[in-house]
Amino acid sequence: MSKPADHGEQPPRQANKRGAARLAAVQALYQMDVAGAGLLEITAEYEAFRLGKEVDGATYREADPQWFRAILSGVVQNQTTVDPLIRQALTEDWPLSRLDSTLRAILRAGVYELMERKDVPTAVIVSEYVDIAKAFYEEDEPKLVNAVLDRVARRVRGEGRGRDAT
Repeated sequence: MSKPADHGEQPPRQANKRGAARLAAVQALYQMDVAGAGLLEITAEYEAFRLGKEVDGATYREADPQWFRAILSGVVQNQTTVDPLIRQALTEDWPLSRLDSTLRAILRAGVYELMERKDVPTAVIVSEYVDIAKAFYEEDEPKLVNAVLDRVARRVRGEGRGRDAT
């Protein structure tokens, strides 16, 4: 029996509880953006009906609820700081408003963690959000997430992963 061909792409890693919390936070931020739902409403919905629960035949991974809440509330409370950092890291021809809601949610959550979670290494934060982008996109969006978060890390932490290709 032969193995499938490896085309140099690594499959996304299985999420741990923090990784599941990050993914859920991105989904919740997306939902808040497109549906106009409030922070308390969306947090309660996710904790009661989604995190670690079965929804429409799919089971959500068990997530760290404190991590989920911290990202969600942190992005909302710090959005006036987070969004300008993202804007500065984007090229002038790609304003934040031009990005779709999912990509904005990924970048906002990643930038918030880079700003506030100094206890988490930059490489972990960047790779987790690149993996989330890979779950939603097959084109260049994961590369964009990598480049933007790397630029923001240099600005807010004075460091980067050195993989900024732009």
